[in-house]
Amino acid sequence: MQLTPLRIVGGTPLLGSIRVQSSKNAALPIIVSSLLTSEPVTLHGVPRLSDIFNLLEIMGSLGTHFTWLGEHTLRLHTPVLASTEAPFELVSKMRASFSILGALLSRAGVATVGMPGGCAWGDRPVDQHIKAMKAFGFEISELEGSFHAVRTGVPRGTYVFEMLTVGATQNAILSSVLSQSEGNAGKVTLENASIDTDVVDMVNFLNSLGANIQGAGTHTITVEGVSKLSGGEYEVIPDRIEAGTMMIAVAATRGCVTFSGVRLEHLRALVGKLAEMGVSVLESGDTVQVDARGMTLHAVDLTTSEYPGFPTDLQPQMCALLATAEGTAIVVDKIYSDRRSHVNEMRRMGASIEVHDHVQVIRGGSLRGTTARAADIRAGGALVIAALAAEGTSTIEGMQYINRGYENLAARLSSLGASVQQLEPELAMAVD
Repeated sequence: MQLTPLRIVGGTPLLGSIRVQSSKNAALPIIVSSLLTSEPVTLHGVPRLSDIFNLLEIMGSLGTHFTWLGEHTLRLHTPVLASTEAPFELVSKMRASFSILGALLSRAGVATVGMPGGCAWGDRPVDQHIKAMKAFGFEISELEGSFHAVRTGVPRGTYVFEMLTVGATQNAILSSVLSQSEGNAGKVTLENASIDTDVVDMVNFLNSLGANIQGAGTHTITVEGVSKLSGGEYEVIPDRIEAGTMMIAVAATRGCVTFSGVRLEHLRALVGKLAEMGVSVLESGDTVQVDARGMTLHAVDLTTSEYPGFPTDLQPQMCALLATAEGTAIVVDKIYSDRRSHVNEMRRMGASIEVHDHVQVIRGGSLRGTTARAADIRAGGALVIAALAAEGTSTIEGMQYINRGYENLAARLSSLGASVQQLEPELAMAVD
């Protein structure tokens, strides 16, 4: 669905205070994990984003009853599975839905899930998901873009991931949680597992319901099967990517904002780069003040890597900031080397960015307002940041992508003094 654009008048420093939204990327696998229990689950801190709504539509087709109990509190209940097949037309919208394969295998012993979709960039295969499950004894076949999986016995074995992968680690864990029958419990071990915060949060949620998963936050995770999980309540962690995007926006506009509800230990790589550029970042408990008022910021080189390294999901936003700094920066994305749909749009805003294979060379200067279109979530965040820092007025299109990762973005930025307006349909038609 095409949504109306944002109109942003740049050049105003962001000032004030704001609370960080809860993590979309942590909430999605936790919602899927609720399939493993027949009892009700209440989740606090679930952001109202299009990805969340799309996943709930898939969950509903599988038999999940869900109710919003408050603005960000969600009750989920799957007493009986209505289906073990996730509709292809829904799964194809978002990559995170592929973890349903592991969840259905755990709960029902059989699953059919289509090839996942999501942002239209990059080669993001699911081979590590499939190889791990096959190593544990699952039979998996692919036909016409869908995977059909069957549990043939108690899951056992060890799999060494060929790369650090958040989604495959989560899927492999989910596939083996409910693997105890008549005293015969499965046991699987994941080596070279992801230590990402979203993996840890999902494991903490599952363990709170009675799962037996050890080693989350390390590269070796062991899952010992249990016969059932209970219901319960859980609060999702803060969103480090939304927090990072907003912190970068403050630096790009040379503003000063205090963030509450932040887990700065999840953002050490970003904080280090901001400090290296000349931004002041002061921590006090769960609040963080980012101050760039009156500062001359200097270019820094940047290479993304798996957590706890610099997140690929903040790479485009950081490029927008570097486009306003003094000097030349070299940016390398080791995770998704072709994650650069922001480049041509930022060039239209006056950014000096050269691309050599998988390397971006950014020469800082000034930006000017124009019309730009987001092609994915994080490119959208970058274009918003560039527009906030630019001279003049910008129109940012592609809100259907931006709304996948940022809740009430226009209102949240306006609360910090930005001139941001969601265009009415008639105005949007005039600028297309």
